[in-house]
Amino acid sequence: MKLPRKRLLSVLLAAVLLLPAYAAEWEEIPNTNVPAAVIRGEVEKAEDLAVDLKLPVRSAILIDQNTGTVRYEMNADERLPPASITKIMSLLLIMEALESGKISLTDVVPCSDFAAGYGGSEIWLKPGEEMTVEDLLKAVAVQSANDATVCLAEHVSGSADAFIQKMNQRAAELKMENTHFSCAEGLDQPDHYSTARDIALMSRELMRHEKIKDYTTIWMDSLRNGATSLVNTNRLVRFYQGATGLKTGTTSKAGCCLSATAERDGLGLVAVVLGAANSNDRFASARALLDWGFANLMSLKITPPPELGVLPLTHGTKAELELKASPPADGIVLPKEKKEEVTQSIELPELLEAPIAEGQEVGRITVSVSGEKAAEYPILAAEDVPRMTFGIAFSRLGKELLALG
Repeated sequence: MKLPRKRLLSVLLAAVLLLPAYAAEWEEIPNTNVPAAVIRGEVEKAEDLAVDLKLPVRSAILIDQNTGTVRYEMNADERLPPASITKIMSLLLIMEALESGKISLTDVVPCSDFAAGYGGSEIWLKPGEEMTVEDLLKAVAVQSANDATVCLAEHVSGSADAFIQKMNQRAAELKMENTHFSCAEGLDQPDHYSTARDIALMSRELMRHEKIKDYTTIWMDSLRNGATSLVNTNRLVRFYQGATGLKTGTTSKAGCCLSATAERDGLGLVAVVLGAANSNDRFASARALLDWGFANLMSLKITPPPELGVLPLTHGTKAELELKASPPADGIVLPKEKKEEVTQSIELPELLEAPIAEGQEVGRITVSVSGEKAAEYPILAAEDVPRMTFGIAFSRLGKELLALG
């Protein structure tokens, strides 16, 4: 069907007017100022990465989500303004409130005078305007909306100040030793700072909440029945294989910042870069870290050794105890070339004395890679074994005699 000439011209004009606003979001991300060898994954070891990789950022870190192990760092403990990466902690508290039942996605939240017109990135909430927690959460995760963040902070804690206190409390619990929050949204403020290492810690904690990926992986969406468009500020969500989030940040003091998360073949990575001079540098630097991680590391699920067997018991109602093991759910992360160098050693006593309770730890298994300890997990009793008593022994004897008769 052909469009009328006037309608066709209107459509073309609208497309031209919209193009400048979104073209930067759709273009491929260049690898600005990042060595080609790193992009191709030719760096063999983390030590080589530390020497060879010169990222155009003030601070950076790469950790794996599975174990939290640091794979690369550069000035990772330098205190810097975190800009909107602050919202990772806000999102973490919101997700914890959702999972505890304190709030729900369907809650309708009115916007306060304080939250409205907060400035910076926003969805232009008006005082008294109502929006569901889910829509506000989407606005924070996708659009990095400051007004939506403050609105949710007030809903979770009663006030923005109370929410900020909770942010700092949670930071202490996560051992974020070089972080102090003065706001929930991330605008430059005195005494508001964090580090690449601390941001990686809270990013990893947020990614434990699988539901957050429903929002951090959205590329484009809308609110208010399509009247308000949302485009993710994190270009990696659109252009990087396996991207799961997480959060951009930009202010005059912080520069361009990014906490980028991605998953492939069971391996999760968190790359944090702070203080880039421009947006291209932050995306290219984060992608270089992720590329190196996926090229050189792998996640390996651990299966208990088949020779686990049974354990002799004394003074029990059974002579042997059935065993089971509980390997780490996330497995281990190791260099790909060391996959065949994984060994497991079993530590068990020669004999145990009853009573034994199901689930009781009776030994340990150590996982080593090239002879170096990589993980450890418990060997557990697979059943209850009561201590033998005179009454139990007499009852068994009676049953055996009856069977003979």
